[in-house]
Amino acid sequence: MDTIIINRASGNRPIKPLNGVNGGPVTHNFRRDARGLFKEANIPLCRLHDIEGTLGGGKFVDVRNIFPLWEMDENDPRSYDFTFTDEYLKCIVESGAKPFYRLGETIDHGYLKAHVRPPEDFAKWARICANIVRHYNEGWANGFHYGIEYWEVWNEPENPPMWTGTKEAYFELYRETANLLKKEFPNIKVGGYASCGVYAAFNENADDFYCSFLTWIDDFLAYVKAPETASPLDFFSWHIYSSDPAEVLAHAGYCREKLDAAGLTDVECILDEWNWAGKDMFEKMRGMTGAAFTADVMCRLQNTDVTDVACYYDAQPDQAYGGVFLRHTDEPSRTYYALRAFGRLRALGRQAEMSAETDLAAAAAADGTRRAVLLANYEKENRQVEIGFPGAKRISLYLLDETHDLSLIAEAPCDTLITQAEKNTVLLAEALDA
Repeated sequence: MDTIIINRASGNRPIKPLNGVNGGPVTHNFRRDARGLFKEANIPLCRLHDIEGTLGGGKFVDVRNIFPLWEMDENDPRSYDFTFTDEYLKCIVESGAKPFYRLGETIDHGYLKAHVRPPEDFAKWARICANIVRHYNEGWANGFHYGIEYWEVWNEPENPPMWTGTKEAYFELYRETANLLKKEFPNIKVGGYASCGVYAAFNENADDFYCSFLTWIDDFLAYVKAPETASPLDFFSWHIYSSDPAEVLAHAGYCREKLDAAGLTDVECILDEWNWAGKDMFEKMRGMTGAAFTADVMCRLQNTDVTDVACYYDAQPDQAYGGVFLRHTDEPSRTYYALRAFGRLRALGRQAEMSAETDLAAAAAADGTRRAVLLANYEKENRQVEIGFPGAKRISLYLLDETHDLSLIAEAPCDTLITQAEKNTVLLAEALDA
């Protein structure tokens, strides 16, 4: 029998914002509204990339949607169209989440790739970005005071549908933008570059394209550190699509080690695109395979120091990769409930001390009067698990499987229970101490 014991004392590690998502709660041109579901899931961050489909729906978030006519005066508020993005961010804030703003463009698979070419004037582009920050954080141009913390410069510039310029051109754009933003808004966090990933570091047969991702990382970190091109870097962001939690952890460790080796030990390591990938992915990522995987990864990332923030891709129902909802509907998927279960841990605030004799992924939290543990059986055989909360007054057990939506399945005045953790299920046990 597997055993997990969660002690009363809580540790110093906070429960990290690992159940963030890409996309906001009100989508499809505001016809679908999931603000209540986001609030119930305690979603901490909504990353603003690929918002509302092709080219940002022509209206949302992207720099060229907000500043549509390049020849206009970037210092004149009348040159900007914030209308749709204002409403989009307002809905995110109303859901209890915070925007994670990607400054750049939505992926462009079209022939011309007009939106993902390097800007004609990097300094002007940086000033436009500064005014977007000013609008949402300082009220400029009838704006807001949201205090948005994370500002990411571009996305996946190693990938031709995202950036048609050279590596050196992107580095220059980053330097110009990051230096200006940190000069004018010293309290925000600026980073990038949403790397395509480090797959080649673990695949000796990787082709030149995938190997180039690693070169980009090395060269970028050297660039921001060099005295002649010094650039602020508050966070480094990267991506992975995988069906193996161990692979996710290995890639996270690689990125953290690269930052530390470069002397960037204070730079946050952020996984801001991730999801299950494999055969029949668009079905499985929404079912219990994807849900158990998602809970497993969040638990394992919580228990390590390799990742500070994670944003699942994607929470928009009409995205093929939108694993949080069933496609083309407002109905939450199994994976939504996995994110919601981790949100219950986040509500407690701090990681609890836990001793475990199990190979299942688990993470625990406590707030002084309550304790909880999230347990994921991803692709392992069924097993019996003893869960103990020494000294607890009552334990409640919740189940996520094909027929239970994180439903209460047992509750008793005790401090220990024995339950079944079946393959591709998620369990949440909560204990009341007073």
